[in-house]
Amino acid sequence: MRALQQTSLNGPQDLRLITDAPVPSPGPGEVLIRVTAAGVNFVDIQQSTGTFPGGPQPPYVAGVEGAGEIVAVGAGVTGPAPGDHVIGAGMTGGAFAEFMVLPAAAAVPVPTGWADEQALGLVVSWPTALAALRPLGRIEPGETVLIQAAAGGTGQVALRLAKHYGATVIAAASPGKHDLLRSLGADHVVDSRSADLAGEVKQLTGGAGADLVLESAGGPALESSLASARRVTGRVVVHGLSGGEATITNWDLVYKHQIHLIGLNIGTVIQATPEIFGEVMGELFGLLAAGVLAPAAPTVHPLADGPKALAELAARATVGKLALIP
Repeated sequence: MRALQQTSLNGPQDLRLITDAPVPSPGPGEVLIRVTAAGVNFVDIQQSTGTFPGGPQPPYVAGVEGAGEIVAVGAGVTGPAPGDHVIGAGMTGGAFAEFMVLPAAAAVPVPTGWADEQALGLVVSWPTALAALRPLGRIEPGETVLIQAAAGGTGQVALRLAKHYGATVIAAASPGKHDLLRSLGADHVVDSRSADLAGEVKQLTGGAGADLVLESAGGPALESSLASARRVTGRVVVHGLSGGEATITNWDLVYKHQIHLIGLNIGTVIQATPEIFGEVMGELFGLLAAGVLAPAAPTVHPLADGPKALAELAARATVGKLALIP
């Protein structure tokens, strides 16, 4: 089969399109899907650079998020069945290919009437946004939420959900993305790379700061996010590090940033607290049924352009969800 193989840990530039990758076979409790669309995520970049804990070692078929039609099932699988269209994630890779194996228990049905690519995000970025806002961020009506990287796949969903739950949204992104964020309902839009982002947030909140901050920009932006949160009661949910790692000390938390600092990795939520993940997914499908969230409209690239799409994502030059079509 055709697939994108990561050949080193030097980054996505070392992804290579191969045509002789073996078609995987589903083991017990697994399903094999014919991939019709694969999601592009920051975790793919982290895996390609060796910075994702426990990530696959090269050479490996890249991509963690895939959607498509089930063509075979392994022993013990009673559902879903061949012919069903599902979306799922496998943290060992395999989605940037014509076929992919997924755990049957983690294969989520593509909503009725949706094309497969429209469901991309349903098992990664969408539950991340909802978990950050609800069970972890404890959002309440009337609160103010600062969303870093608001124009990305997770950020756009978080913006829509925050407005649905009655929050005032301050959306941070580069200036070229501001009109989009306003069209999505952001109450205020700020430059994510401003030298005084925290000062602007404080000005917009009467000096108080944001009640909740969704932080995924990483690097120097982490300091801005911490400084933007309301003292004592403010929450900062860190769910990504696209701009690189950053350091915070116990001195910072005691004397500089007296806030609630919360780390979020949706894979850990699934493994450590499946009951919370179940609640998140139940609420998510309720929001879909109510029309709060609409089908995704990803920017589509052919499989061969995977390295280019990942490079653009790494440079934060993209908007919304990206998809590769085998």
